[in-house]
Amino acid sequence: MAGDAKFWSSLPFYMSTLASILHVALLIFVVVMIFNVIIFIHELGHFLAGKWRGLQIDRFQIWFGRPIWSKTINGVQYGLGWIPAGGFVALPQMAPMEAIEGGGTAGAALPPVTPLDKIIVALAGPLFSLLLALLSAVVVWQVGKPNDFVPTQVIGTVMADSPAQKAGLLAGDKIIEVNGKTVRGYAGTLESISENIILSEGNEIEFTVERPGQTAPLKLVSKFEIPEKNHWFQRSGLRRVGILPQGERIAILSVSKDSPASRAGLQAGDTLVAMDGEKFPNASVAYDYIKQAGLKSIDLAIERGAGNLSLRVTPLVPVSPAGKGPMIGVSLDDVQFVDEAIVYPKPLQQVSDSLTMMWTTISRLVSRGSNIGIDHLSGPIGIAKHQYAILQSEHAWQRLLAFMVLFNVNLAVLNMLPLPVLDGGHITLAILEKIARRPVKARVLEVVQTAFALLLMGLMLYVSTKDVGDGFGRGSSQTEKLVFPQ
Repeated sequence: MAGDAKFWSSLPFYMSTLASILHVALLIFVVVMIFNVIIFIHELGHFLAGKWRGLQIDRFQIWFGRPIWSKTINGVQYGLGWIPAGGFVALPQMAPMEAIEGGGTAGAALPPVTPLDKIIVALAGPLFSLLLALLSAVVVWQVGKPNDFVPTQVIGTVMADSPAQKAGLLAGDKIIEVNGKTVRGYAGTLESISENIILSEGNEIEFTVERPGQTAPLKLVSKFEIPEKNHWFQRSGLRRVGILPQGERIAILSVSKDSPASRAGLQAGDTLVAMDGEKFPNASVAYDYIKQAGLKSIDLAIERGAGNLSLRVTPLVPVSPAGKGPMIGVSLDDVQFVDEAIVYPKPLQQVSDSLTMMWTTISRLVSRGSNIGIDHLSGPIGIAKHQYAILQSEHAWQRLLAFMVLFNVNLAVLNMLPLPVLDGGHITLAILEKIARRPVKARVLEVVQTAFALLLMGLMLYVSTKDVGDGFGRGSSQTEKLVFPQ
């Protein structure tokens, strides 16, 4: 009987755990299916174009490597490979790729196809990706998506000893230009302040700011810093100057156990409205006020949920760690206003914005004056992690559709690069074949294709280590445990 009672008392916990596991499994399944649909549509373009132009089609496979599942229908082997890094349609008249695609079907020699046929078949994949992007954009246009935009351009905090402080930037300054380019908002678009800092080129960043009390805008030139990574498997840091946008409110992130704040009734999630009747522009200034109060009691105005509270707290000097001044035992942070209003951007504008973002990324990637590198790209794991995060957010399906626009545009553009293995490489070879009036020798083509395919897989493996590695070691430093006198 006692055992039964224990079982039934534990049943809600087990059911809750099972529900959580099933929820995570479902999200992972959705991510995998979405990725496969994107690859399938791209390869379907090649498949249908190959059928239309009368090319021999040996295989239609999602993912690379030898198939873990396959089925042959009307002479075409359909399959699922074991390397989750794309997909292919095996077209032996286009280019021999048996070494990478996991083998091919043996048979009689096939007649050659014209360069135009090769161009059409190669172009069909990126075209279908663009069509899927446009279809997703049309749906977004109808159902909308969150704006996900931080509109403020006012600096809320300038970090001590940061490049921004040394350049003369002040809290309250409104940034209107970065490197001569007009900015819009702090984050969320390519025209935003943070994106222009990250994507800047050269050794300095020029800010044009409007400062209260000044009649004309000021131009201030700042250096930047790049945070060091903790481990080799992490991505390099991105440029920053040490500023934060003006916050909408000051939030209490955590309250130390048995601290003056805890004893006064403060809770994590509360909003600090004022101290001794005085409001503060950011958390840094609020910290300074607490420090200057010493051991004097402070009257706090707190917002909790829909209600307001008045609490009094008296700072104490913690017993541990030694050497600290009077504290109340809270962690404060500035919470920025994020505009999440539903917007309905036109389809072509969405595709155009995605193309602009793709071009900007590629141009910064090859620029010697930029700090954007190969390790900042995402592979299948990083893309899956991003989709998983989207599915856990509000308006998940609307955000996911917007991501589909960006991802499919990226897939189309990357595949059009004139590199062997990629569709753009096939098109380039077909154009050269037309000019030279003879195809590249099959053996030479196979060696080049195989070498670049292995290089591409190596690149995918490299960025995948960054996708995984970024989840370890960042932000792992533990907050100091404060012990206050009883």
